[in-house]
Amino acid sequence: FQITTLGNLTPSSTVFFCCDMQERFRPAIKYFGDIISVGQRLLQGARLLGIPVIVTEQYPKGLGNTVQEIDLTGAKLVLPKTKFSMVLPEVEAALAEIPGVRSIVLFGVETHVCIQQTALELIGRGLEVHIVADATSSRSMMDRMFALERLARTGIIVTTSEAILLQLVADKEHPKFKEIQNLIKASAPESGLLSKV
Repeated sequence: FQITTLGNLTPSSTVFFCCDMQERFRPAIKYFGDIISVGQRLLQGARLLGIPVIVTEQYPKGLGNTVQEIDLTGAKLVLPKTKFSMVLPEVEAALAEIPGVRSIVLFGVETHVCIQQTALELIGRGLEVHIVADATSSRSMMDRMFALERLARTGIIVTTSEAILLQLVADKEHPKFKEIQNLIKASAPESGLLSKV
């Protein structure tokens, strides 16, 4: 008997994972411009709410660093990797240092490779995983769609950046509500990516 994961997010038990948003992927990944701007908003939200951010870069020597539009100021870790999953020993050590981590908000590229493998490893460790559908993509929409479907069936929560940010503030009276609302208002018009979930 499995209880449905409710997916309630609170800033004190959440960590953001930003996966491989690198320069070399720009021409290849569908809707890359959109996922960069949504990813940047999520990181601004994380800074406002004091949420730790862990960033990886897949083989940066060959694929370049995180795109310059994404501001990594204050990130807890920025790590190079060759493994597809973000769950590296350094990441596990960083998570162990954060008391009461329950939820991981995961976004970046590619949905069916690094995002999928990271999500499955995290859920296997008993963490709750939220994948931000409007901030993750692949070169192929087919790969992206089937990855999101598969992950949703394993109890991973596939959601949107706005849903996540508003869940984290939870109340219009939250001291950061106005700033978070402004981040959401500044968002680009609907990209078409979400119609491809």
